[in-house]
Amino acid sequence: MPETMEQFVEQAMAEYESPLLGYATTILHDLDRARDVVQDTFIRLCQQDIPKVRENLKSWLFTVCRNRALDQLRKDKNLQPIDDIRWQRMAGPEPQPDQQLDQEERVAQVMKYLDRLSANQREVILLKFQQGLSYQEITARTGLTSGNIGFLIHTGLKRLRELLPDDLKP
Repeated sequence: MPETMEQFVEQAMAEYESPLLGYATTILHDLDRARDVVQDTFIRLCQQDIPKVRENLKSWLFTVCRNRALDQLRKDKNLQPIDDIRWQRMAGPEPQPDQQLDQEERVAQVMKYLDRLSANQREVILLKFQQGLSYQEITARTGLTSGNIGFLIHTGLKRLRELLPDDLKP
């Protein structure tokens, strides 16, 4: 029996809603606006033909999400600092309360140092390590070449290591 659009979208939401929300939040620095962008991304998915998007669904979703988030930034040109603690709460399984607080404090500190990197460096580092995307997937989302992505990640991580105090280094 062929899969219905409703089943297809429900499966896509189950698998990609949280990563898309994190991705949109890193771009918009606003959880509520990120939720709107992710919702719009899935609305657009409902308007697609399943066979056309099934094979590259992940790339398609992240590309649409990125474009919608950038449209939002262009629309209101209102950049706000990311709320790192709220991001960490929705990022995955919760550690113990004392571990969670320590982790949130450390992440907030590291994110402040990440903000000192160029926008391109920060974006590819977050896509690679926070979202777990391959260079090919990052290329599809950003339009950067694989070599450029590798260079940005290498120089960004090198700069981040220089900036981080010893207590935050792995």
